[in-house]
Amino acid sequence: MNPRQGNQWRPATVENDALALRAINTIRFLAVDAVQKAKSGHPGTPMGLAPLSYLLWTKYLRYNPLNPDWAGRDRFVLSCGHASMLLYSLLHLTGYDVTLDDLREFRQWGSKTPGHPEAGHTPGVEVTTGPLGQGLGNAVGMAMASRMLAQRFNRPGHEIVSHRIVALCSDGDLMEGVASEAASLAGFHRLGNLVAFYDDNRITIEGPTDLAFRENVGGRFRSYGWNVLNIADGNTDLAGMAAAIEVAFGERERPTLVIVRTSIGYGSPNKQDTAGAHGSPLGEAEVALAKENLGWPATPAFLVPDDVLAHFREALVRGEKAEKEWRMRFAAYAAAFPALALEWERRMWGDLPEGWAEGIPTFLPEAGAMATRSASHKVLNAIAAKVPELAGGSADLAPSTETIMKEAGEFLPDAEPGGRNVHFGVREHGMGTILNGMARHGGVIPYGATFFIFSDYMRPSIRLAALMGCRVVYVFTHDSVGVGEDGPTHQPIEHLASLRAMPNLHVVRPADANETAAAWRMALERTAGPTALVLSRQKLPVLPPSSVFRDDGVCRGAYVLEDAGDGRPDVLLIATGSEVSVALAARELLAEEGVPARVVSMPCRERFEEQEAGYREAVLPPSVPARVSVEAGSTIGWARYVGDRGASVGIDRFGASAPAERIFRELGITPEAVRDRAKSVLAAIRRGVRA
Repeated sequence: MNPRQGNQWRPATVENDALALRAINTIRFLAVDAVQKAKSGHPGTPMGLAPLSYLLWTKYLRYNPLNPDWAGRDRFVLSCGHASMLLYSLLHLTGYDVTLDDLREFRQWGSKTPGHPEAGHTPGVEVTTGPLGQGLGNAVGMAMASRMLAQRFNRPGHEIVSHRIVALCSDGDLMEGVASEAASLAGFHRLGNLVAFYDDNRITIEGPTDLAFRENVGGRFRSYGWNVLNIADGNTDLAGMAAAIEVAFGERERPTLVIVRTSIGYGSPNKQDTAGAHGSPLGEAEVALAKENLGWPATPAFLVPDDVLAHFREALVRGEKAEKEWRMRFAAYAAAFPALALEWERRMWGDLPEGWAEGIPTFLPEAGAMATRSASHKVLNAIAAKVPELAGGSADLAPSTETIMKEAGEFLPDAEPGGRNVHFGVREHGMGTILNGMARHGGVIPYGATFFIFSDYMRPSIRLAALMGCRVVYVFTHDSVGVGEDGPTHQPIEHLASLRAMPNLHVVRPADANETAAAWRMALERTAGPTALVLSRQKLPVLPPSSVFRDDGVCRGAYVLEDAGDGRPDVLLIATGSEVSVALAARELLAEEGVPARVVSMPCRERFEEQEAGYREAVLPPSVPARVSVEAGSTIGWARYVGDRGASVGIDRFGASAPAERIFRELGITPEAVRDRAKSVLAAIRRGVRA
């Protein structure tokens, strides 16, 4: 290994000896054999990147296979997740809890080695990758999080945050726009703790990259502010690669891109440097030829020579030593700065500070109507004062999304250290993937804001956050046709239904300022997945706190806000967000006509579904089939709650450009329309027909 003392590196000695070459071929053919056995996968990139990966994992990266989550480790991100067998081979060889049998079960049901790396599923996998470009953005987020932690915790002579973020990227990664967004921001922030290796093999699934990609990648990254290095021979020149790695790891003032010229499918006589080595097995005959060409035994498959395994397993000793040295430094740090040490440990465990929620405000109706985005601003700032790990910002919309933390400083390359307000620029997709990297790094709870309509731009990152279980908070404002005059391009219609369809994402659309306060609390307390807060631009009446907080109703996803006088309603009105007030007004109109109605506020379906059946049935009694949902968005998904005899008041078309009140009236989101629909449903049920 190349042990680090603070920020200083001692040069590694690298020779093209026989053991190193056999170790590299071990990586190659574990990948080849696993793909061949699975009859699917990507063998070519592992074959080409084996030499570089061998050097990184045996001489440069700092990690401990026996403790994959050690906070002082370097973070390794395989952005080209299709090359997953490269990573799985390295994890097995260096001693992580990934066995040879796990490699044999590549891409099989229940195995530790799925087709693309999955964080939390396989020990040693930092982030879930596969959708190209995401991993590089994750690495940028990790680098930003580690800088925040270094600024917060490091003290002269006591440096506990000194690790590096290392990413492997492919041609496909760098074609994706999300990688460009993230790389641009990384260069702006001069993230000197970030190194990305670009596998310049010039092959994609369709053929040579020059079918669609002929740009000067090095020039592009230099324009972003990156240090750019080149390795002309990534196939055989270990000494040259080692020299470039040391230069890259010695750079502290800016991120580094190392362009490594490799051959996809290296060693395969008929498929090297062709698309045939990219996304399908080599085939039994070609596997045999490749092994013969590189001097590797034809059998057995999954061969790991004893001396090669012993060589790789030296990582166990190095890792134990590196972690022990770091823990000794941390013990000295804790003696010198006990309060900071306790905060570090709390944050790395993911625990919130004691009493963190005590300052969250309660809003009174007599204070007047308030947009939920404005209520969110007040709640956010109350939380930020108590939760120092909360960090984030907006995609250039902070004044409109109201997501600036007033006393938290700016996270900027030239600002005073310790700032937590991040300016992502007009980069929603990049923001999303950076948030995921921050969350996966640990020690930071990130949030990101934009208009709800622009969640479309970051949906792939949201999906990966849900898949990884990232603790990320999205603040999506301007939540409906209530945006008004900006028109249908800025008015979300299908977005609530779309995001609710995503597993493990909690979508919370609060009805007023007090529900917004509860929603923020839900989001911060949730540790196993992301939360989307969907907030209004327009002002909404403030509901009485006693009604909102009764039995922790908001935190249970849905609750009875107003009931029929005798608690025996003829009809249920189920609403979210700004339409809760519409449902309350409709209830009054129904009462005037002698129709008792219950209003259920349902800010979060996902949380409601987590409740016990008894609670769900108490809120939505099966004995009351007359039900109407009210939401200014697509009606898709509401049948689950209104049943086949109920109805939905919503919007299944695009909006329009006009004042919000006129749009709601024209599209039928009014108390009168809800009253009439409820009466129609009730009458149809009494006649024994559908509404």
